[in-house]
Parts: sequence; structure tokens; C-alpha cells
Amino acid sequence: MTSTTRTITINVQADEKNQYICQLLSPIESSPNEIRSCGQSEEHAIAIALEQLASQYRQIAEECQNIDWETVERSSTGEPIQKRYHVILHYERIRKAESKFDALQDTLLGNTVVENAKVNLIEIDENLPIQLLD
Repeated sequence: MTSTTRTITINVQADEKNQYICQLLSPIESSPNEIRSCGQSEEHAIAIALEQLASQYRQIAEECQNIDWETVERSSTGEPIQKRYHVILHYERIRKAESKFDALQDTLLGNTVVENAKVNLIEIDENLPIQLLD
């Protein structure tokens, strides 16, 4: 088993407008080393920066597999081989609403979330235990 250690540095500071600026130094060599985000609180700013970092890692994981989207592998009998994929949808938007409930309901109506989401598909081993987000 191989081991990799990487360091992520996170620095959060409040600005004069009482907003929080997060500077995250990324260990990903193939992308910009610094991620900057602005949030309503320290936690919000960090969450945005970490999501940007996660997005970079999802893209790298998907690209490293170099899978042709339309190729179907077949068994020796000609039957299509079913594979297992971790499908990750990421959707963000800014929504004005009268309440948090209304903002959620307005987002869930229709298929706009799926249609406008960034989707990553990573082929995974049948036995890999994946913990889905709650």
C-alpha cells in the first residue's frame, strides 16, 4: 500500500466589510496553487474554498481514468459488463427568497439542479465502500 502526505494551508481573515476571506494553499501541482474565497463567516469561506479544492480533485480523478464515455465492455459471451460508478453532482446558485424553505423549494422544483449541475463520474471497484453525503 502506498502512502501520500499533502499539506493544505488555510488562512481566514475578516475584511473591513465584515466579510471573511479564505486563502487556501493547494497541494495540487497541476492547478493554481492558491484558492481564494469570500464568505459570510469563517466557516462559510472555508467551505467554499474546500469545495473548489474538492472540485479540482474530482476532475483529476475522472481525467486520470481516461474512460471513453460511449465504450461498452463486453464479456466473452457478448453480454455488456455492468460497472460501478461514483456519480457526483455539484450544483450551486444564489437565490433570493423570503425564507430558507422557499429558497430550497425553488431550487428543487423542476430538473434545473440536474441539468445545470457539474457532474463527475468516477469508475470504482465493486467492493469499494463509498460513504455518500447525508
